[in-house]
Amino acid sequence: MTKDKAIIKALLSGTGVTINGSRPYDPQIHNEDFYGRVLKHGSLGLGEAYMDGWWDCKKLDQFFDKILSASLDRKVKNNLALAARLTLNVVLNAGRKSKAFEIGRKHYDIGNDLYRAMLDKRLTYTCGYWENSTNLDDAQEAKLDLICRKISLKPGQRVLDIGSGWGSFLGFAAEKYGAKTKGITVSKEQKILADSLYKGLPVETLLQDYRDIKGSYDHIVSLGMIEHVGYKNYRTFMKVAHKVLKDDGLFLLHTIGGNISVTGTDPWTGKYIFPNSMLPSIKQLGQSIEGLFVMEDWHNLGVNYDKTLMAWHSNFEKNWKLIRSNYDEKFYRMWRYYLLSSAGSFRSRNIQLWQIVLSKRGVLGGYKSIR
Repeated sequence: MTKDKAIIKALLSGTGVTINGSRPYDPQIHNEDFYGRVLKHGSLGLGEAYMDGWWDCKKLDQFFDKILSASLDRKVKNNLALAARLTLNVVLNAGRKSKAFEIGRKHYDIGNDLYRAMLDKRLTYTCGYWENSTNLDDAQEAKLDLICRKISLKPGQRVLDIGSGWGSFLGFAAEKYGAKTKGITVSKEQKILADSLYKGLPVETLLQDYRDIKGSYDHIVSLGMIEHVGYKNYRTFMKVAHKVLKDDGLFLLHTIGGNISVTGTDPWTGKYIFPNSMLPSIKQLGQSIEGLFVMEDWHNLGVNYDKTLMAWHSNFEKNWKLIRSNYDEKFYRMWRYYLLSSAGSFRSRNIQLWQIVLSKRGVLGGYKSIR
């Protein structure tokens, strides 16, 4: 046994995971250089080795649940390259305005065919609400309805969606609640499709950075967008929302969150999936709203994201044959790695999903939490 292999086996001891074992969460190694690559490059090396076919695992989601539940990531000290990368995130501003549209080009614009094949009928690319739902379409409708009820949406009210995607909330709020909705996105493809899907409704989508928002709105929502803002800009983001929200309005922030404060993202995720992104912590969000908003409600729906991601993965696998001509095998392995590793992260409670309701002056008589 090589020294590198022995180190990896020792790291995995206590996780329940066995190299080349017989259980569905045991990784099968096809290239002996795998061990050195992982030790040298950490999570980036692990993901890239999978993309290159150096290892496989029948149940990637279970593999990541096992190693994250055992806090394996904390046992591995950052190598010099990773430390330098994280230091760079502190010096630079990954969420600065000049890079605002990069995430649109590199992630959301890669193909509407992919997202149509993977998502629900409304193309809702955020966590569903599975409390009383048994399928993805219902879970997403329930989530959108939950948001409308949490902000007490009324007919004719103007609602802004910061990071509106393909317009799922915009369309739902207009159709079901009679709202007048406006959304902003940094993805050209999202805007084109949203404009087509909701033509004829009081729905508008703008290709715009959040820092350029103007106007006045009865309510604001932002669903899965602040993860692209960056810790240096959380306060700016909140000031923009505060400025355009009416005094008696509510702001619902729906975001993936981390258990600890970070200034960067996982190297593999940052390189291949979400460039310039990072997950906010409770502390960072708390500091960003201080003196601007009253926190009325904080709801953790993290366990729902595991089910949502597994449903997305099921759709992706089922419909891959319909879209594979537009993508290659390496993309296929990258995308399933992204979906299943994310599911494992939520299942292990390593990351969370929060819905936070904010008011400018406090709801008169108190806010009544809705679940």
